[in-house]
Amino acid sequence: MISHVVNLRPGDFVHTLGDAHVYNNHVNALKIQCKRTPQPFPKIHIKRKITNIEEFTFDDFEIVNYNPHPKIIMEMSI
Repeated sequence: MISHVVNLRPGDFVHTLGDAHVYNNHVNALKIQCKRTPQPFPKIHIKRKITNIEEFTFDDFEIVNYNPHPKIIMEMSI
């Protein structure tokens, strides 16, 4: 969104996890997830030219070629 407003191409997204952990009741579901082959990334299109970051609305975005795997049900850990 920021790159759109300032007329630049988006770069890399770098994410760091600080407190990553797996609950015991999620292990089997995560084993299933790890066996899956990743799908191609979808594309996000912004439908109109926006010059102010605060002007974006939900309807400004279109997701193209989103093909997710079926959901894996996990119990909520409390």
